[in-house]
Amino acid sequence: MIELVIGSRGSKLALWQARYIAAQLDALGVKTRIEVIKTTGDKITDVALARVGEVSGLKGVFTKEIEEALLDGSIDLAVHSLKDLPTELPEGLTIGVVPVREDPRDALVGKTLDELKSGDRIGTGSLRRAAQIRRLKPGVETVDIRGNVDTRLRKLDEGQYDAIILACSGLKRLGLQDRIAQALDPELMAPAIGQGALGIEVRIGDGVTLEAVAPLNHIPTHLAVEAERALLEAFGGGCQIPLGGHARVDGDDLVLSAAVFSHDGATLIRGQDTGPMTEAKELGRRLAASLKAKGADKLLPS
Repeated sequence: MIELVIGSRGSKLALWQARYIAAQLDALGVKTRIEVIKTTGDKITDVALARVGEVSGLKGVFTKEIEEALLDGSIDLAVHSLKDLPTELPEGLTIGVVPVREDPRDALVGKTLDELKSGDRIGTGSLRRAAQIRRLKPGVETVDIRGNVDTRLRKLDEGQYDAIILACSGLKRLGLQDRIAQALDPELMAPAIGQGALGIEVRIGDGVTLEAVAPLNHIPTHLAVEAERALLEAFGGGCQIPLGGHARVDGDDLVLSAAVFSHDGATLIRGQDTGPMTEAKELGRRLAASLKAKGADKLLPS
């Protein structure tokens, strides 16, 4: 029996995700083991998350070393949070499988929107989240926060912040859903591209691994995130820009919504489009063009 090596970051959430995929493969009779790989994003902890790419000169700060291990054959597949995976993959790699998606929404932890007041400190490392919470609650102060889910919750509990914003999916996967004060609807706070979804990255042409993981693919989720990632790619493909988007399935169609913000949250350009699931990438590119025609690209960092 073959043994597939799964590459993963070492955080509790990343390991949960890798073990989840390992268990799914085990149920299919595929033997696996997990190789923990430390990434640039894990090593640079004293810089705001939005600036890690700038400091390191990389886009995929949480994926580069894992992808290098894939390319040199040290591992056979990598399990990523899709929101961390740049739209431009290294030559020779592809997203082979996207399992069924968890909750895509952002979560307020500590206080609900109604409970937030002027002067409250909101912890987030995301430009997208910071811009939107400032728009939703003018007068709050957004403060950078780094660390894994447990670290961020500890900092909140110590009183360093009045509230923090995390992904519902991560909290639910770790059994911490009781910490969610309010789940924010995508129409209220546009999620990160691919939020809640996992991407299994493999080598192109590795038929053995592709065949082994293929049963884990959830076609509606895969096509939804294809539309979202095509939208992001049209804006430069980085995961740290104030842009959010979410695609949902409606019959045989996808409904893709997106929003682009100025950094202070004062300016918002929003759009929505619908198209056949079979034309997911074209849907993403078309909505991006529509947003740019409204001036959205002028809101993003040059």
